Amino acid sequence: MDWSASTLWWVAAGSLVALELASGTFYLLMLAIGCVAGALAAHAGIGVTAQLIVAALVGSGATAAWHFKRAQSPRSAPAASNPDVNMDVGQTVRVEDWSPDGSARVNYRGAAWSVRFTGSGLPRPGEHVIVSVDGSQLIVAPAAR
Repeated sequence: MDWSASTLWWVAAGSLVALELASGTFYLLMLAIGCVAGALAAHAGIGVTAQLIVAALVGSGATAAWHFKRAQSPRSAPAASNPDVNMDVGQTVRVEDWSPDGSARVNYRGAAWSVRFTGSGLPRPGEHVIVSVDGSQLIVAPAAR
C-alpha cells in the first residue's frame, strides 16, 4: 500500500491528538496543527521539503504562541484556597472561644472541625471567614464587619 504525503501528515496529526488525549499535554495539539498545515501543503502539491518547513513553522509558531499566552495569564489560586475548587472557602463559621495556641473547634456542615487562625493580631470569638482548608483543618480570618 502506497500512502500519499498528505495521508502521512494526517496520520501524524491524528497520532499527536491521540497522544495529547493520553497525556494531557496541550502542546501536542499545537504540533498536530503543524501536521495539519503540512497535510494542507501536500494537498496543494507543494514539495516535501516545503511541507516540512510549513509544518515546522506552523507547529513551532503555535507552540510558542500558546506558551507565551500561558505565561501572560494569571495563575489560579492553590486548590486549598480556591473557591472554584473548594466550596468551603469564603464561608463563615462562628468561633466561640480560642485556645492559647490559636486553634479552636467549631461545628461546620454537621461535623466538628479544627480551626486555625491566620489573621493579624490575637484571635477573638465571633464570625470568621474560611480562607483555606488544610486537610481536616479550616484556616480562618476575621470576618469583615
